[in-house]
Amino acid sequence: MDSPAVRQPHASLVSEGRWPKAEKIRRLLSLDDWSRERPPRVLEIGTGSGAIAHYLAVHSGLGCDVDAVDVVDQRQIRDGYRFTQVDSVVLPFDDAQFDIVISNHVLEHVGAQDQQRHHLREIARVLTPEGRAYLASPNRWQVVEPHFNVAFLSWLPQALRTPYLKMRGKGEFYDCEPLRMGELERLLAGEDLHFRNACVPALRVMLDLENQPSLPLRWVGKLPDRILEWMKPVCPTHVYLLRKKSPAERNGHAR
Repeated sequence: MDSPAVRQPHASLVSEGRWPKAEKIRRLLSLDDWSRERPPRVLEIGTGSGAIAHYLAVHSGLGCDVDAVDVVDQRQIRDGYRFTQVDSVVLPFDDAQFDIVISNHVLEHVGAQDQQRHHLREIARVLTPEGRAYLASPNRWQVVEPHFNVAFLSWLPQALRTPYLKMRGKGEFYDCEPLRMGELERLLAGEDLHFRNACVPALRVMLDLENQPSLPLRWVGKLPDRILEWMKPVCPTHVYLLRKKSPAERNGHAR
């Protein structure tokens, strides 16, 4: 039996629910606008069921060349892309290999902030100079913690999260490290990455893709963007679009 301190996989393995997520990522990264001189090379970190990697690989309008990695092989869909099992945040690829890197709800699982920094550093390392990355991670202030379905779990100080989880009978060890928006942006600012918060456009895309959005989601969707921008710190999921900093940006000059 696993030690309670071993981080467990929390991937969503229901493939049908991943298609809208894959389409959202496609739209936010503007993959349809990619140059057709060659297929974009894509890396999905933490592929889980494999549904997103498969979707991007077989979509007739994209023609992506897709690699995927994960620390556990839980794939439900295995065709269309290459898979490599890894044992840490270190990516088994050379520098500047990928035009697109996707880190979808991975950051909170890799460990404490030193490992989270390493994860971001690896994204920057394998991106091509003109590459793009998609990063999503749950907000610490999400009311119901999504991995254990326990209200206010991640609001507590770290030392109290596991005892509270045990008290609720939902697990033996809280193995996630969700961040506040400011914490995540400080991590991003310390790496070789330019970042843009995309929570508002992500919400707009999600509303467009949902057949029957919930009433609260429809209500929020009626708010103007200027109000939604103000609400980003409490957005349930942080969504960021990343690219590698230009030499000018690395030298302290805005691009």
